[in-house]
Amino acid sequence: MNKTIDWFSNLITAEYWTDINFWLDVGVSLLILLLFLLWRKLFTKYFFKGILAVSRKTPTDLFTYIVLAFDKPVRVFFVILGIFFALKTAPFTLMEPATLSKLMRSSIIGLISWGIFNFVPYSSNLFTNLTHRLEFEVDKIVMPFVTKVVRFILLALTFSIVLDVWGYDVGGIVAGLGLGGLAFALAAQESLKNLLGGFIIVTEKPFTMGDWIKTPSVEGVVEDISFRSTQVRTFAQAVVTVPNATLSNEPITNWSKMGKRQITFNLGVQYDTTRTSLERVVRRIENMLRNHKDIDQETILVRFDSFNASSLDIFTYFFTKSVMWGEYLEVKEDINFKIMEILEEENVAVAFPTRTLHFEKNSQEEKVVKEYSMRGEKA
Repeated sequence: MNKTIDWFSNLITAEYWTDINFWLDVGVSLLILLLFLLWRKLFTKYFFKGILAVSRKTPTDLFTYIVLAFDKPVRVFFVILGIFFALKTAPFTLMEPATLSKLMRSSIIGLISWGIFNFVPYSSNLFTNLTHRLEFEVDKIVMPFVTKVVRFILLALTFSIVLDVWGYDVGGIVAGLGLGGLAFALAAQESLKNLLGGFIIVTEKPFTMGDWIKTPSVEGVVEDISFRSTQVRTFAQAVVTVPNATLSNEPITNWSKMGKRQITFNLGVQYDTTRTSLERVVRRIENMLRNHKDIDQETILVRFDSFNASSLDIFTYFFTKSVMWGEYLEVKEDINFKIMEILEEENVAVAFPTRTLHFEKNSQEEKVVKEYSMRGEKA
């Protein structure tokens, strides 16, 4: 530091302005920096593209992913290397050699960590492809969560290594944090609950990415899960962020896990329908469902179920093969139209709520009804 101050003071007094050797040394330092910048440009334009082209011809994508992950860190490395050698050959000292060396080592550690940080998502793709080849299924929600965990651990390790380079006692810092661990745990208990909730969701796998779920808090399609929360896109296209602690403690209905989708209803027909017509309607509806390409054939129930207050009820219970909402509605609509067609062909009408009043032709009863009516009018 003192050398730097002395150099600046000498520069102000213009001592170096007429020193040719000084300017030659400055020129050499700048030339070194420009050469490294030029090498970075050539590396980006020719060498890197050549390496990438060769890597894509390899049997696996591993080498390609490594090249892509370390592309930007290598470019920055050339700049840092150029600055380092330019400062080493400069005729002045901006900082102590030990400090410059520590900065260089810290930069290299940071660049390596940056490359690994970029490679982690690619490694999850490689692992997924490997599991497919081995016919071993890994839930889609596991890899994004594991990727975030690995990246967090990588950042923590990088930070501790850089501290060690600068001479800080990492063990002492950890011990110091341990003294305040109780206070920290109390302050961050919600975050810890959410982290544990995330691990519960990943291990128990009540849903995966892209599943349609319904809970007391939210209903929609799962888009992402992190340490703290799960993002669900609702059918109104809004993204709802639900804390993992909340989600892991709620009942979760996973509609995407349905192998088939239920349709059930009571079809009420009028009481003046004859027994023969009613029986034909029941049998024709059942036969129509048995021959429908979009209806699951395992469970189909069509039965004359009950004498309701204003209708004869036909109970229907069956499942569609598709669980997708739009396709489900299309099948349901088609079934309804076919049932209407059967009712029209059989001259059977759908009942609606009615109430019939019967009066006996008796003079005394008519007199009572009339008197009651009159009293009602007066009231």
